[in-house]
Amino acid sequence: MKSQPARLRLVFDGGCPFCRSFAELSELKGGLPQLEIVDGRANDQLRQALKAQGCPLSRGAVLMVEQDGDTRLFHGPAAVALLCGQLRPAAGLLELLKMVFASRERTERLYPLLLWARRLALGWRSLPIDPDPDPDPDPDATSESHQSQQPQR
Repeated sequence: MKSQPARLRLVFDGGCPFCRSFAELSELKGGLPQLEIVDGRANDQLRQALKAQGCPLSRGAVLMVEQDGDTRLFHGPAAVALLCGQLRPAAGLLELLKMVFASRERTERLYPLLLWARRLALGWRSLPIDPDPDPDPDPDATSESHQSQQPQR
């Protein structure tokens, strides 16, 4: 029995203009009819479910690959590299993005710059970096100790 083509769902931060543009361009011009884009900032339930699985939107987009009843999650640079590796772009900018980000190693190195640009864009729009901030953060905790509590990948 032949398996069905994978269904791809890209969950992105709709508050970030760069994220939104990349997602929309990928959907419209990427040559992947099985790709669906989802604004994670607008979908509280999905965003919180992904965060509970160790994929917070504040740390990057999530590519959900659904095939034969199984769903695999790719987060941050892994999501971007996998998606770019599958694109069959019909647009010049998307072709350039595919060439740059199809390599997982290169994407890992460049991804912090993408997160930095996202933070700038969200700050410019007066949007929080994390749409789901901790309800009662410990004011005595330093950012270094808070980061050490993040799940390791």
